[in-house]
Amino acid sequence: MHINKHDSHILPVKFEYHAPETVEEVIELLMEHGEEARLLAGGTDLLVKMKQRLLEPRHLINLKKIDGLNGIEERHDGVHIGAVTRLRDLERSEVIRDRLPLLHEAVKAVGSVQIRNMATVGGNICNASPSADAALALIALDAKIDIAGSKGMRRLPLEEFFLGPGQTLLEAGAMLVNIVVSPPAPGSGSAFIKLGRTSLDLATISIATILTLKKGAVDLCRIAMGAVAPTPLRAREAEEFLKGKELTGEVLSRAAKLVSEAISPITDIRSTAEYRRAASKGLTLDALTRAAKAAGGSGS
Repeated sequence: MHINKHDSHILPVKFEYHAPETVEEVIELLMEHGEEARLLAGGTDLLVKMKQRLLEPRHLINLKKIDGLNGIEERHDGVHIGAVTRLRDLERSEVIRDRLPLLHEAVKAVGSVQIRNMATVGGNICNASPSADAALALIALDAKIDIAGSKGMRRLPLEEFFLGPGQTLLEAGAMLVNIVVSPPAPGSGSAFIKLGRTSLDLATISIATILTLKKGAVDLCRIAMGAVAPTPLRAREAEEFLKGKELTGEVLSRAAKLVSEAISPITDIRSTAEYRRAASKGLTLDALTRAAKAAGGSGS
């Protein structure tokens, strides 16, 4: 059926609407229609691009009727989050708040309540924006993702999923179905900080970090930066530098410098490359200090 026979001036392109009830049906539709098909979850990005004619799909595949793609469940291997789970549900979940506070903090920074009531975690990931808030936190949490395709299911680190702005590893006929996140170890603390032109805007620059301390020294550290490279970026050199060290002022300053040297920002409508590089130092200092305090350390 054509879903836009009425009010067709809003979405000017005619398309066929599909409402499959299984992942297998989705895969079949994707294989059949190829580049002319798009998956519809929350629609907060897709529908805007369609109205702007940046995308003109001939087939829309709604994922909301598929059992198992929506929900949050703690299992033996971590917290499982269905790809069609709304960001607002993550924000209100006690499991996310208590077990994955970094993700909870990041989700609250996404747009407005109205947007979070529609947007999904899978959409936030598959849109592949370098500034995606939920995706950045999930990378810092070392999340894994499950992808279904014509050859079956596979699991891979979320960090490997991104190839560039709007580009992912998703092959033809494949879809994201699930995210798996292991809660941080005891003695961990985290922080998410986002700078933007307004509270509802995409990030000008953002950071997600997690620390695990043992006897006052860093046992594990992950630092993920957003809007400073073609994909969300792990600052691995800074992470390795911090391991085994107490977070003195000198150590924190050195880590912040390493982060600023690792990024490759650009100048765009939201900011300049120079600002992003300078701001990365301050964000790193603030985020590591907050994470250390949350983990029980002084951070200074």
